[in-house]
Amino acid sequence: MGKLEKYTSYKESGVEWLGEIPEHWEIKKLKFIANNKTIKSVESDFKIALENIESQTTKYIETQEIVFSEAGINFKKGDVLFGKLRPYLAKVYLAEKDGLCVNEFLVLESKKIKSIFLKYMLVSYFCIEHINSSTYGTKMPRASWNFIGNSLIPLPSQDEQTKIASFLDEKTTQIDKAISQKEKLIELLKGRRQITINEAVTKGLAKDVELKDSGVEWIGEIPKHWEVSKLGTCLKPISIKNRPDLPLLSVTREQGVILRDVDDKDSNHNFIPDDLSGYKMVEKGQFAMNKMKAWQGSYGISDYTGIVSPAYYIFELNRIEPHFFHKAIRSSVYVPFFIKASDGVRIGQWDLSKSRMKEIPFYIPSTKDEQMKIVEYIEIQTAKIDKAIELQQNYIAKLKEYKASLIDSVVTGKVRV
Repeated sequence: MGKLEKYTSYKESGVEWLGEIPEHWEIKKLKFIANNKTIKSVESDFKIALENIESQTTKYIETQEIVFSEAGINFKKGDVLFGKLRPYLAKVYLAEKDGLCVNEFLVLESKKIKSIFLKYMLVSYFCIEHINSSTYGTKMPRASWNFIGNSLIPLPSQDEQTKIASFLDEKTTQIDKAISQKEKLIELLKGRRQITINEAVTKGLAKDVELKDSGVEWIGEIPKHWEVSKLGTCLKPISIKNRPDLPLLSVTREQGVILRDVDDKDSNHNFIPDDLSGYKMVEKGQFAMNKMKAWQGSYGISDYTGIVSPAYYIFELNRIEPHFFHKAIRSSVYVPFFIKASDGVRIGQWDLSKSRMKEIPFYIPSTKDEQMKIVEYIEIQTAKIDKAIELQQNYIAKLKEYKASLIDSVVTGKVRV
C-alpha cells in the first residue's frame, strides 16, 4: 500500500502513550472536544447492546431482539459509542442512525473533533491500552468517563482530521476485503476437510467397490461388504465411580474429550464440587458423551484416563477400532442422528434419549485393517488441509496487525497522509 512519510517537524506531547506529535497538532482533553451524553429512555426502534458491536472492527452485528432491563442512553446519527465494559475489546461504533444503547456504552457527541476521526482514535491500540489501564473491578472491568474524559488526545485541524479519516476508510476497507476473502477461503477449506472425512467414513477408499443402499437419505450408498450395525450393539455402557484421584476431563464439541483446566475460571462455567467421588471414570480408548449436548457433537473417544461429570455417558467399544469410531462418529454425517434422538424445551440443553440412541445406525468396514487405513488416509489428507488453513489464518493475523499499526500510526501523527 506504499510507504508513508513522516511530518516535517515534531514536538513532545507530554503524554506518555503518545510520545511525539506533529508540531502543528494540539493536545486536548477529550471532555473539551466531545460531550458524554446521558439522556435516558426506553423507547427506540433501533437498539444496541455490546454484543452488537464487533471487537476491533467497529462493525455492527445484527442479533436477536434486545430487551433492556433498565433505561438506555439515547444516541443520534454521528455519535460515537464506546464500550466501557472490558474496554480492551475495543467495542467502538459510529452511529449510522438514531437509537438507544445499553448503559455499558459511553455516548460521545463531537464538538471540536470529527466523529469519524474520534472513532479511529478510540479504536487505536495505544488509546485502548491507555483506557484499559484505568479500569476498576476484577470480574467485570470497566472504564469511567472521568478518566476517559480527562485523557489527553492529539488533535489535528478539522481538514486534516477529514483527510486522515478518509485515508483510513479507504485503506481499512481494502484490508477488510482481503481478510474477508481469506476467511471465505478458510470456510471452503473447512468444508473440504469435512467432505473428505464424510466420504472416507461412509464410502471407504476403494473407488471400484460394489455399493449398497445405507437406508439413510443423507448417507446414501455404502460399500456392500460393510456391516450395518447399531450403536446399541457397538457400545457397552459402563459406570465406574469413586476415583477422585484421577484428572478431571471435559467433553467438548470442538475437541471431544480433553483435560480440564481447573484453574481457568473463565472456562469453568459449571460448578466443580469438592467431593468428586460421584464422577464417572473414563479410560483411554473409551467413548464419553455429554448427553445434553450430543446433538451438537459433544462426544468422542478419550485419549486420557480421568473422570467426567456423573451426568455423562461412558461406553466401551465392541469390535470397532477406537480411532475409526472417533473419526466416524464425530463427522457431520452422524450428528443428525443425535439431533433426532434428542428432546428438550431449553435451547442448548436437549437431552439424549438412550433408547433412541441405541437405534442409531453405524457403518463398519469389514476388518480393523480397513478401518485403520481409512484413519491413516483421513489424518494425511486433513493434515494437508489444516496446514493450508493455518497459512491463511497467519495471513489474516498479519493483515489485522498491519491494519491496527496503520490506524495507530496515522491518528497519532507518526506518519503523514
